[in-house]
Amino acid sequence: MVYVTRGLVEALLELAAEAEPESLTVSLAVTSADELDGDVDVPAGVPVFTHFYPPDTGGSITAVFGMDLSIPARQTQGRFITHPDGNLGIDRTDDLHEAMLVAVPPWDESSLAAFDRSGRRQSLEIVDAEPPTESLV
Repeated sequence: MVYVTRGLVEALLELAAEAEPESLTVSLAVTSADELDGDVDVPAGVPVFTHFYPPDTGGSITAVFGMDLSIPARQTQGRFITHPDGNLGIDRTDDLHEAMLVAVPPWDESSLAAFDRSGRRQSLEIVDAEPPTESLV
């Protein structure tokens, strides 16, 4: 089972619509279910996708070094991938990760699915919860 917050789903689908007709790959991070705010029907300790790293973050660094140095190592547990061509599955050219959310047009919840690294479809549960408020101080 793959869990994701509704707010993250809405943000990712909006990014997908804005990027069309180009494909998009976005790194995703999790928060433990017991840290979420709201009525969460997910067992404590289970990871829930709550955050993303904007796809353009660190673009110039990546261009120079040939790898994405803008995202801390081992800080992302998943990827959001779009397939504007309508393939709701994993392609050989996709940047694979342990969990992947794939979206296709028309960029709504019914056109979103979860997969594991080997391309097997997983159950996807969208939860109405928010990650804890973070402070930069």
